[in-house]
Amino acid sequence: MLDWFLLESLDPRILDPSIHSDVGMIMDIIIPSHRMNSNNEKRIRVLQNKEAIAKFAVNTWIELSTASVAEKGIFTVALSGGRTPIDFYQRLAACPHPLPWDRIHVFFADERFVPHDDKVSNYHMINEHLLGHIPIPKENIHPVLVDGVLLEESANNYEADIRTFFEIGKNDIPVFDLIMLGIGANGHTASLFPGTALLQETKRLAIPVIAESLPSERVSLSLVVINNAKNICFLVTSKSKAVVLKDIIENRDSTLPAALVKPTQGTVLFLIDQAAASLLSGTGA
Repeated sequence: MLDWFLLESLDPRILDPSIHSDVGMIMDIIIPSHRMNSNNEKRIRVLQNKEAIAKFAVNTWIELSTASVAEKGIFTVALSGGRTPIDFYQRLAACPHPLPWDRIHVFFADERFVPHDDKVSNYHMINEHLLGHIPIPKENIHPVLVDGVLLEESANNYEADIRTFFEIGKNDIPVFDLIMLGIGANGHTASLFPGTALLQETKRLAIPVIAESLPSERVSLSLVVINNAKNICFLVTSKSKAVVLKDIIENRDSTLPAALVKPTQGTVLFLIDQAAASLLSGTGA
């Protein structure tokens, strides 16, 4: 059984009533750092459904981006593909709250090694539901380039782009302000899959991946980059994720990729619906 710490309400400092008057939060849970073999707590917020998750995620984006731009003039984020974040991207694109898009730089947590106009491309999906609908300068978007290069070159070029942008040396790790992630039914996150040697990569920022599922060739941020972020946010929905989510959250010794997301100094937030939370101890979901 986990040590559950339940909070009665959301932090009023980050609420935007125009967006979150009906956020639909069921439960707010904190797992202490000593229970997750990490320096930081794991925050889990159980919400009614995917619409409530999207609303809360937008509010989180507003809070983090506003604070980051005020502090240092820029907000850096890495986004993920898949079906789960579509509602979030659409709601963010239509957000009535003014956002500093000219100060926001968008990277990608992973990418399928296919042309950007291919429907399975993460760039294609994110552009269709978010980037194509917001006033963000083209130079603020940092995709994984796939045309005219081999997979290894694509990963190397993406890493070079990251290093150049963050102005870091060959042995340094960038610090993203936010990385948005999902979780597959097998526990993978970004394009980091269970049982692969890439989970132990500590030098490279972007790695070429040969996955079992199609399209098999991909480029992914490495775990060392993900765990160096200031903020990490998982969006998890549906009953099909309940079993794997229980292992990731409650098993301190889990070797699933998503369970290995344990930021060195940052925070990790799980936004999950009731169905995905249904097997968690103590939720009563």
